Amino acid sequence: MKLREKTKPVKIGNLSLGGNNTVLIQSMCDVKTSNIDEVIKEINACAKAGAALMRVSILDKEDAIAIKKIKEKTSIPLVGDIHFSDELALLAIENGIDKIRINPINTPKNKLISIIEKAKKHNVAIRIGLNEGSTTPEGKNITSIKGLVDLALKSVSFFESYKFYNIVISVKSSSPLKTIKIYEKLAKKTKYPLHIGVTESGFDDIGIIRSTIGLSKLLMDGIGNTIRVSLTKDPLLEVITAKRILHDLNLYPNYPTIISCPTCGRCEVDNLKEIAQNITKYLENNNINIKIAIMGCIVNGIGESKNADIGIAGANKKFIIFKNKKIIKTVEENYLYDELIKEINKLSILNK
Repeated sequence: MKLREKTKPVKIGNLSLGGNNTVLIQSMCDVKTSNIDEVIKEINACAKAGAALMRVSILDKEDAIAIKKIKEKTSIPLVGDIHFSDELALLAIENGIDKIRINPINTPKNKLISIIEKAKKHNVAIRIGLNEGSTTPEGKNITSIKGLVDLALKSVSFFESYKFYNIVISVKSSSPLKTIKIYEKLAKKTKYPLHIGVTESGFDDIGIIRSTIGLSKLLMDGIGNTIRVSLTKDPLLEVITAKRILHDLNLYPNYPTIISCPTCGRCEVDNLKEIAQNITKYLENNNINIKIAIMGCIVNGIGESKNADIGIAGANKKFIIFKNKKIIKTVEENYLYDELIKEINKLSILNK
């Protein structure tokens, strides 16, 4: 695992992005921004789960004006996603947005200049965000790796010509392999922070697998300062998935490690899958950073359980509970969840 590519630090609200080995998680609200109460609820839930910043769509004046009220009841920086309109970008900045994402391919240069000047005045960061599916006002679609990278770098040069340097870059594809190649080239040619992700990756396991393929290779090579797992799903799942990816790459230490067996024919207990799911949810919801092994037989269960902070190995509808490599009790299957929670909470208190 390489350290992050050394990048220029960029200030986004109270956050510093780039310049270190920290990878920040972001997601995007899936409701219209002018629905203020719903947006606040979604942002705060994602922030509690681990999102460092959230993006919202700015489709009209109501959305831009809503930013001010949303910021009053949220604590993490907000990114405004704005296309085609400099007027909406300016209005979002005036209402306190911390960063805006604009796509130079669909924003005329004269409009970009007004946005740049306003962003400089208010110390707002700008993400130059290109997607393979983006089209120009003339309907032109740039899809080649070289074309997308060149366009991003050309846009950076344009911003720099107006003495604007508070820049983050993203160039995404829905193909994980293409996404990897794009960011590998960008990392060699620029030192601005990179927001990485596979765009329009899909729903549920399709999107999770596709995103994991694209993100893991880049992160292992030290590329990427902030990530989004783009799923056709609740934004909260995007944040949880991002944490799981980063954790298994040793880039998000404050997160539980869950080991569970695949429940083959050797499994002699009935509800192991349900127990594993419920315990995982409990650890995540309560931010308990321990390693736990949920095992359904004694073949691999003993070893995995001894290697965890807490572990169980099941047979004949009973479970042995291990803690710190020692057997501490045997319990019936029906009482296992409650007993595990007791031991988890004891260990959690000791670790604080």
